[in-house]
Amino acid sequence: MKTLSLISLLVLIFIINFQCFSQYPIGHRQVTYIDSARSNRSIQTELYYPATTAGDNVAIAAGQFPIIIFGHGFMMAWSSYQNFWDSIVPHGYIMAFPRTEGNMTPNHSNFGLDLAFLLAKLKTEGTTSSSFLYQKVTATSAIAGHSMGGGSSFLACQNNTIPTTMITFAAANTTPSSITAASKISIPSLIFSGANDGVAPPAQHQQPMYDSCTASCKTFISITGGGHCYFANSDFYCSFGEGTTSPQPTITREQEQTSVNFLLFPYLDYLLKNDQTAGTLFLSRLATNADITYQRNCSTTKVTSTNLPEKTNLILFPNPASELLNISCLNPELINKPINISIINITGKMVYAKTILSEQKNSFDISSIAKGIYTVKVDCSSNAAIFRVVIY
Repeated sequence: MKTLSLISLLVLIFIINFQCFSQYPIGHRQVTYIDSARSNRSIQTELYYPATTAGDNVAIAAGQFPIIIFGHGFMMAWSSYQNFWDSIVPHGYIMAFPRTEGNMTPNHSNFGLDLAFLLAKLKTEGTTSSSFLYQKVTATSAIAGHSMGGGSSFLACQNNTIPTTMITFAAANTTPSSITAASKISIPSLIFSGANDGVAPPAQHQQPMYDSCTASCKTFISITGGGHCYFANSDFYCSFGEGTTSPQPTITREQEQTSVNFLLFPYLDYLLKNDQTAGTLFLSRLATNADITYQRNCSTTKVTSTNLPEKTNLILFPNPASELLNISCLNPELINKPINISIINITGKMVYAKTILSEQKNSFDISSIAKGIYTVKVDCSSNAAIFRVVIY
């Protein structure tokens, strides 16, 4: 038996700790929702939620929880994704799995509409006094899916600002095209891929989806040696199909799912629970994880501004950053004017201050600043802008 690598050991410790500190038993209900806007379309749904005790139709736990809608793969049952609800729901999330379009000739457009409808419906249930979800649903949510469900997630999220984020696993291009729909995505997007996926090869499926995606923040994660079906639990149809393709996975199902969870958990906690520490952890794991390769494109988010004319066009990048931060000043009137820069940590302490003369591009060294999430204040000629920046 091979000795565990340091990274594998750290991943194992993390998973064990995550399981040990899980707070909630898992409740389950089967509910059929009706979409009256589509000829009373019936959408049978499996709901898994934090409960007071484990079991079917049990009471939901106290508190409020983010929603994750999850779409299944081609000819795959919702039950193949127990690995997701077993690990995610106890951590304080509601997961919904529609059972529609499970036949040999699925309608991808309808499946995408099902995912979008379910999210809107469950949010409505959270404000309906007769629903068991009344006052149990937070404002944050995700639409996610695997294979066909991943491709259909793009269809569900195009021109849709209701979900907080979109997350896909080995997404397969759909009809209509998920790649085309990606150009209409504006919400943060996380795209997982298996480098050895022979069913939906990344170069023809997930990579062009990522390239076409117009989200302000998008991340593409390729699991080295990972396959198509290993994102889920064992499924006859998926395994049979994958067995006829090349290349084959070179890691185990357990290794692939561990790699996913190692990155997925902090991402969820950051985006859906506003846990800033989890956001820093996610970025750190991206940068140091030897089991993946990744691409990331996130534009700077300016969170507030004071007396900043639109023509000033101050841009701070990259974000996240590790060694250098750059300020571009696109307004010629401000060239050679002093810019005051200050960086403030989450406790309100100033950790960096500097005054420079404005140029079209100004760089300053941040390599000595500890990893974390910071507020960066930029003052230029009586104008001020405030940015939120991650240093990793």
